[in-house]
Amino acid sequence: MIKIYVLADSISIHYGPYLKQYIKGLVTYSRKRDKDDPELGANGGDSSSVLRFLEQKLKSGGLKADLILLNCGLHDIKTDPSTGKKQVSLGQYRKNLEKILSVIKMLKLSPVWIRTTPCDEKIHNRKRKSFYRFSADVKRYNRIADKIMQKNNVPVIDLYTFTLNLGKDLYCDHVHFHNHIREKQASFIAGWLYNFLTR
Repeated sequence: MIKIYVLADSISIHYGPYLKQYIKGLVTYSRKRDKDDPELGANGGDSSSVLRFLEQKLKSGGLKADLILLNCGLHDIKTDPSTGKKQVSLGQYRKNLEKILSVIKMLKLSPVWIRTTPCDEKIHNRKRKSFYRFSADVKRYNRIADKIMQKNNVPVIDLYTFTLNLGKDLYCDHVHFHNHIREKQASFIAGWLYNFLTR
């Protein structure tokens, strides 16, 4: 049975239990866990953190998986309210993604990229004073990732567009989604995987 490993942000932690349920019998599911990373826990974090995690796995014997579902972006676009500086600049994000794909190749894994989900910047930037996020940055970083994945022939799951099309009542806070949205996201990814793995 094909083994899938998920390395992505907190959105994936939320839809993960549903996804694991929906693809049972098709694949073996695992993901980054709290004990794998004392600082970030199960969260993949930004692209620099994802790259660092994969490089550590490369040094320590790899990952027991065939396919890796991968995402980063929401943490990269965190913006300092005073300076406007991103946590990871667009240029560095591009370089990190290229390096991530290179390490994944050395790990002998097949990558599948999941596009970064939208955020509600009005609620986010009213509640979060330590850092901001902007919808325009989600789009910009997604476009960069799209180009890199296309250039490297990496399949892409467009969770961004799917989520936007689910309507208005999406968020339980500024960036995370209600349970019924998480279930739909998991169903969408599961359907994509069924089609991809059984064609």
